[in-house]
Amino acid sequence: MSQRFVGIQELTDVPRVAVVVDVMRAFTVAAWAFSRGAERIVMASSEEEALALKRSRSDWLTLKDGAPAPGFDAVNSPGLIRPSDLAGRTVVQKTTAGTVGVLAVAEAPLVLCASFVVAGATARFLQTRAAGPVTFVATGEDGRAAEDLACAEYIGRRVAGGDAQATPYLHRARTSRAAADLADGLRRGYQGVHQDDVDLCLELDRFSFAMVARQEDSLTVLRPVAMPADSANGG
Repeated sequence: MSQRFVGIQELTDVPRVAVVVDVMRAFTVAAWAFSRGAERIVMASSEEEALALKRSRSDWLTLKDGAPAPGFDAVNSPGLIRPSDLAGRTVVQKTTAGTVGVLAVAEAPLVLCASFVVAGATARFLQTRAAGPVTFVATGEDGRAAEDLACAEYIGRRVAGGDAQATPYLHRARTSRAAADLADGLRRGYQGVHQDDVDLCLELDRFSFAMVARQEDSLTVLRPVAMPADSANGG
């Protein structure tokens, strides 16, 4: 199965299979939301759309990156969403990178969202259910984010069955600009960051589900898909 690695701006066609990667923090947050019981996550193209969706469906919750803001129920932080009870809820997510990447490939026949916490499950999904070349979309820093590329390459190696020791990939993510920015935000008392965010983003294979985005009633909707455990986790 052939693979390519691109940024959002480098997409020139509709991929057959797209894996959109945002490690710090959109798709780590999405995975934690599902683990806390969320039924689905709706990708919003703007904060205004997110708030409009909430107004039209009062039981939906809204989540954005940055600091807490009026009208939004949560921020894009795995540490801050971890204690939440989201059983049966729909979460509307808007971020500057992850959700933009998903919407950019929304017309692809198969779209997955990924981070290290679902890396193994994502690789198993691709091995068993994907047909055709895979396009990994690194969303941060115009496709150059070290943590996103490391995660994408790690998943790609696992799909290909090659040596996929996790340590060097996780090191690249831990020493990335995004990790440094989160640490700096924490030192400055920034309200949108939790002290555990970087560690939670680097918790390999925490969850045993992949996350698949599909079109539902004109919305791009992310849902978890449980995957069987892998006897060899690759590292």
